[in-house]
Amino acid sequence: MIRILSREDVRQALPMRRAIEVVKSAFAQLSTGDIEMPQRTSLNVPRHNGATLFMPAYLAADDQMAVKILSVFNNNPAIGLPLIHALVVVVDSTTGEMSALMDGTYLTALRTGAASGAATDLLARPEASTAAIFGAGVQGRTQLEAVCQVRPVQEAWVYDLTYERAEAFAAEMGRRLSIPVHIARNPSQAARQGEIICTATTATRPVFSDADVRPGTHINAVGAFTPSMQEIPVETILRAKIVIDQREAALAEAGDLLIPLRQGLIHEADIQLELGAIAAGLELGRSSPQEITLFKSVGVAVQDAAVANAALAAARKLGLGQEVAL
Repeated sequence: MIRILSREDVRQALPMRRAIEVVKSAFAQLSTGDIEMPQRTSLNVPRHNGATLFMPAYLAADDQMAVKILSVFNNNPAIGLPLIHALVVVVDSTTGEMSALMDGTYLTALRTGAASGAATDLLARPEASTAAIFGAGVQGRTQLEAVCQVRPVQEAWVYDLTYERAEAFAAEMGRRLSIPVHIARNPSQAARQGEIICTATTATRPVFSDADVRPGTHINAVGAFTPSMQEIPVETILRAKIVIDQREAALAEAGDLLIPLRQGLIHEADIQLELGAIAAGLELGRSSPQEITLFKSVGVAVQDAAVANAALAAARKLGLGQEVAL
C-alpha cells in the first residue's frame, strides 16, 4: 500500500512553524555529515526552455529517505501553467518500499520558505519588523509566511514585474497574515523598506541595487539556482556575511556567488559557512546589529526528505490522504 497526499493534504499535515523546525534540524544534520545526498541531477530541455531535476536524500540520524522529481519550465506561466511541477516519493528506509507519493509543488514552496524562516531565525536582527518580497509567486508567498513566523513583522512590501501579480499577492497575504502588504512602485522602494529581504524570482540580473540595502538587513536569496541566474548585486555579496545551505551545491549552482567568484571578486574560502553549522551551534550567526547577512540557498534534497517524512507522519495520525495498492 502507498499513501497518496495531495497539495491540500500536505498543507494540513505540516504547518509552516513545524516545517521550519524540521528544516533547521535537516540542515544541522547536513553540516555534521549525518546524511547521504548525491548532487542533484539536472535534465535540461532547452527546446522547451525547461529542466527537470532529480533529488534523492537519506537522513541517517532520522532514518528517513525520499526522492523528489521537480520540473522548472519557464514558458509555463505564459500558457497559464505553474512554473514548477514536482512529486515526492517517500521510501521506507528499512525495506525500500515506496511509502508515499505526494504533491511536491507545494512541498517545494513550503520547504524553501521554511529554509528562509530558519535562516531568518538564526541571522536576522531580533527586532526586524518589515519584510520586502521580490517575486509575487508561490515561493514569494511562503517566504513571507515563514519570516512572519520567526520575527515580529508588522508590514511587508512586494515587488513584481507584473503589477497584477503583486496586487493579488498583497491582497491575499494581507488577509492571511493580518498585516498591511504594500505594492512597491519600483525595486528601490521595496529594498529600502525591507529589514528582511527575500528574493524568489527567476532573474538573470540583480533585482535591486546595493545602494538600497541598509546596514543590518538580512537577505534570503532563494530564486537563482543555476550558474547563470542572479538576483543579488555583486556589491551586496562583497559586504555581506555569506551563509549557504551546502557548500558543494553552492559552488555548483549558485549564480549569485559563482558570478563574483569567476570575476575574482570573492574566493571559494568565502563560500563555506553553512546554515546547518549555525543551527548545530558549531558556528556563530550575526556578529553585530549593523552586519548585512545573506542566506544563499539553491535548495538541497535533505529539505525535501525531512519535510516529506514529517508530512507523512502527521498525515497518518490525522487520517489524511488515500491508501492505494499499486
